[in-house]
Amino acid sequence: MPRQDPCKKKIVLGITGVFGSGKTTVAKYFKSFGADVIDADRIAHRCLNQDRQAHKRIVSAFGAKILDAQGMIMRRKLAKIVFRNKISLQRLNRILHPAIIRIIKEKINLSRSGVIVLDAPLLLEAGLKSTTDKVVVVTITQAKQLERLAKRNALRPEEVLRRTKSQIPQSQKVRLADFIINNSGSLKETKRQTRGVWDKVKLCDHRRRKMWKN
Repeated sequence: MPRQDPCKKKIVLGITGVFGSGKTTVAKYFKSFGADVIDADRIAHRCLNQDRQAHKRIVSAFGAKILDAQGMIMRRKLAKIVFRNKISLQRLNRILHPAIIRIIKEKINLSRSGVIVLDAPLLLEAGLKSTTDKVVVVTITQAKQLERLAKRNALRPEEVLRRTKSQIPQSQKVRLADFIINNSGSLKETKRQTRGVWDKVKLCDHRRRKMWKN
């Protein structure tokens, strides 16, 4: 479904990639260049415990074992369950995705920025592509992915691969991309590539604003 008229004056740039590819790093660079960033993961985490209906349905689906002493959903415990069982992951997504998508659309409509960046790991899987104008895919070699996630999340290689398999393969995401940023090298190189995408997007934004003035 197309976005409403207020969003036509904005460019929405969707960022996606496999687990641990560096999407958030790229989103931070875009923010430093002037974009308004919407973090889908952060919205999802809030929905787990702040959306009463979603919280209730998740606990009903996966049991009280995922709760801490305060009755809050423990993300790591829930993740261990859903990433080992495709049906469980699909069930969780059916509960969370409608609320996440609704909040994302609200944030896009409320944003006053000319360029909005949507940092969404499941941009393609959750059907969020229709809310964007362009898609950026952040790529990474498997060796670098395993190395970074072992340091950052203390995840074993088999856990990383299990989570990665729950997503659309990197090669398929690349085919659906408007822009590709290779994050296998240095941060300096990643920032340089991000700047190149930003310059192209801003040129498009300038042309769009000019068209709306005429």
